[in-house]
Amino acid sequence: MKWVTREHVKVDRVACPWLIRKYIDPEAEFLFVPAADVDAVAEQERATPFDTEGAKLGHRDGKCSFETIIDEYALLERDPALARLAGIVHGADVGADIDAIPESRGLKAIAEGFGLVHTDDHAILAAELPVYDAL
Repeated sequence: MKWVTREHVKVDRVACPWLIRKYIDPEAEFLFVPAADVDAVAEQERATPFDTEGAKLGHRDGKCSFETIIDEYALLERDPALARLAGIVHGADVGADIDAIPESRGLKAIAEGFGLVHTDDHAILAAELPVYDAL
């Protein structure tokens, strides 16, 4: 299955692919496109949009996209430990809440660092996804 989001990934747009591959779609293919092109690419490629304006799997009710995906797929029922990770991702992604969980600042710094080392979104995913297995 294909999934599409905005290019230039940061915290939520790395955490979501990790979550999707680990719990929803192990063979997921991710497309990273300019924000203005997400809807057209989603339709053309029959891809599921996430973490983009207006997406069902986007920010909603004060939650980041990672949390929305957890809710939509009822993932806490399968793995209650995701609640702790969701709090870390939320804090790192939603600036106002960065100090709610101490690890959020570290995750944000890690995400920004990978963005400085790699310019390609797929390279960032390849380098950063193992971080989520360690959290």
